[in-house]
Amino acid sequence: MSYLEILDTPPRGAGIQHALFDFDGTVSLIREGWERVMAPVMCEAIAPGEPPTPEIEAEVLEYIDESTGIQTILQMEHLVEMVRAHGKVPPDRILDAQGYKDIYIGRLHEVIRDTVEALEAGTEDPAAHRVPGSLEFIQRLRDRGVTLYVASGTDQPDVRREAACVGIAPLIDGGIFGALRTYQDFSKESFIRELFERHQLSGPELAVFGDGPVEIRLARAAGAIAVGVAASPARDSKPDPARRARLIRAGAHLIVPDFSDLPALEGFLWGS
Repeated sequence: MSYLEILDTPPRGAGIQHALFDFDGTVSLIREGWERVMAPVMCEAIAPGEPPTPEIEAEVLEYIDESTGIQTILQMEHLVEMVRAHGKVPPDRILDAQGYKDIYIGRLHEVIRDTVEALEAGTEDPAAHRVPGSLEFIQRLRDRGVTLYVASGTDQPDVRREAACVGIAPLIDGGIFGALRTYQDFSKESFIRELFERHQLSGPELAVFGDGPVEIRLARAAGAIAVGVAASPARDSKPDPARRARLIRAGAHLIVPDFSDLPALEGFLWGS
């Protein structure tokens, strides 16, 4: 059964010329559950050697939910602020943002390493690690002449490697971009701004697809079409309630659980 929730009428113009996809949770499921890795890292940093209080856990989970989509290093900068604010760690033992990021990325890579290596070896099916219908939808956009981009908060070498693993890399003709060592050198906000400036776009000539509030807010602010992807871990073509709620708050024009209903998606995007 198809699920497509229209929340607001998107702007209309000359038609979509460019499409920007977030990666993790929007197209790729390789890092599904990354929140369950980041939350303990944050809680342990704030209250090392002791169980986190319910208040600390709630604060961490709320921040992770609202910051989904930004660069990991920025999330870790906020973690440094939380560690200082709670005062449980001596100042001289507080790590910098890169130090906390290294801990988180190390743990996450332990979780996903076998999957990535199996995909590269051809012993895992890439379709099992993609949001359903994403490859077919991306191909359909290419067939319509839309220029495609991926912009992710994941480190650029990793997102490019994993995009190849799930089979979308050859279709992304506009480029695959991610976080750089110096975070000021890349952000989704600056990337969207540069797209508009370089191609002299009007708002609805760009469609943005993402599971996080960051890219959805940026799309709305730019006048672009904002499509929220609330993929459920159950893969049942129903939206995940928590993701749906945050995408509604961010201002999505449309929410889908995946890309499996191509005719409905095309009808929404092209008004047919």
